[in-house]
Amino acid sequence: MLKKENRLKKKKEFNYIYRKGKVFYTKFFKLYVVSTKSKFCKVGFSINNKIGNSVVRHKLKRRLSEIVKDLIFSLQIKNYVLVAVKGVELLDFEQLTIQVEQIFKKALENETI
Repeated sequence: MLKKENRLKKKKEFNYIYRKGKVFYTKFFKLYVVSTKSKFCKVGFSINNKIGNSVVRHKLKRRLSEIVKDLIFSLQIKNYVLVAVKGVELLDFEQLTIQVEQIFKKALENETI
């Protein structure tokens, strides 16, 4: 699980990032990125109810949290919201890791955020 200072929790934080953030797309994810004045990189996860039942969604959220925990030190200090797209529940952990690394790499390559 991510450390407390690296988590986005409040609805108004998510809404701000959705409104003001730059969006990056892959087949299985959307990544919203916005600059922050905070000293920490913060990440939030959004998984729609159309993706499986609650057991599947929570398992996916735990897996994403674990993947991002390993990547967090290589990320810029910004706020991120990772949105899962339908079909992501079919991926195994290795494929999920590759997809998450790919979308964050795409965001890091574009430094004009």
